[in-house]
Amino acid sequence: VQLQASGGGLVETGGSLRLSCSASGLTSGLTFSRYGMGWFRRAPGKEREFVASISWINDITYYADSVRGRFTISRDNAKNTVYLQMNSLSPEDTAVYYCAGGAFTTAQAMRANAGDQLPYWGQGTLVTVSS
Repeated sequence: VQLQASGGGLVETGGSLRLSCSASGLTSGLTFSRYGMGWFRRAPGKEREFVASISWINDITYYADSVRGRFTISRDNAKNTVYLQMNSLSPEDTAVYYCAGGAFTTAQAMRANAGDQLPYWGQGTLVTVSS
């Protein structure tokens, strides 16, 4: 499974961006809907951290406290794509954002393990928020 993240860029404080992550190479019988998906980020000089996740079943979502109410994760299984809508961006959101996923993975598990257990990762997309 290959994940391709896109949508990053430079935005001013208070602005918005929408990240996309498209999956390819899925095997028949294990469709995108069977994958839990998450977004993670790594800011300069910091460890990778969990941002948001969406379960493979019932579309249950979890968010980091720092983004709850500002970011929204969603998925379109017909397009094999997961999104991260980011509003009210601040310089503290500047980071490389990665999407990741795993079959039959819950949103809660991704939050608990910061994605350590996820087998598939995208290449990352840089988000820079200017002050």
